[in-house]
Amino acid sequence: MAEATTETTAPPPPTREELLAQAVAALPGVRATRVALEEVVADADRDALPALMTRLRDDPDFAFEQVMELCGVDWPERAERFDVVYNLLSVSLNHRLRVVVTASETTPVPSVNTIWPVATWWEREAWDLFGIVFSGQPDLRRILTDYGFEGHPLRKDFPLTGYVEVRYDEDRKSVVYEPVKLTQDFRSFDFLSPWEGLTTLPGDEKVFTERAALSKPAASKG
Repeated sequence: MAEATTETTAPPPPTREELLAQAVAALPGVRATRVALEEVVADADRDALPALMTRLRDDPDFAFEQVMELCGVDWPERAERFDVVYNLLSVSLNHRLRVVVTASETTPVPSVNTIWPVATWWEREAWDLFGIVFSGQPDLRRILTDYGFEGHPLRKDFPLTGYVEVRYDEDRKSVVYEPVKLTQDFRSFDFLSPWEGLTTLPGDEKVFTERAALSKPAASKG
C-alpha cells in the first residue's frame, strides 16, 4: 500500500512593502513598523527624528528625497494627544513611507526644515491648526488663520463657534475682534435632495399645474 504524501506549499515571498518595513524597523529610533493599506508606517521616537529623517533621505537603500506632507492628528484622551505624521516619497526607488511621532501640547517636536526646507510650510500649518510646537523652526507663526486668532481650530475640543469673530468696523475704519455673538440658533438642516423631495421646484408651480391638467383623461361626453 502506497504511503500518502503531503505536499507543503512554500510561503509567498515578502512584498516590496514588507521588505521596506523590515529595513526601516532596523533603524535607530524606530519603535515599530507595519504595513497598512499597502503603505509602510513607522512609529518613531520624537527625539530621534532628525537623525532618522536624515538617514532616510541620504541612505541609498531608502532615498526618500521628498517629504510630501506633514500633518497632525488629535487624540484628546491621550497624555501625548498629537500624532505628527510625515509622508515621505522616494522618487528614485518608487516607494513611500509614513513616519509617526507623538507629542503633547507642551512637548516640542524637532523641526525637519533643515532636511527638507519645504517642511516649514507644513510645520507652520500644524502649529496654527493644532498648536504643535516645533523646536528649531525659525518661522513658527500662523499661516491660515489671522495673527490675532485665539486657539487652534483643528483640535477636537475647539468650540464650534470659536472664541472671537472678526469684522470690519465702518466707524473705526479698521478690523476689530469681538466675542462671538450668534445672531440665530443653529439651524436644523434637511439634507434631503430637492430633486427627490420636491415634485415642484419654486417658480414652476404654474407649469406643473398646466402639465397636471393635460395629463388628466378627457371627460367622456354623455
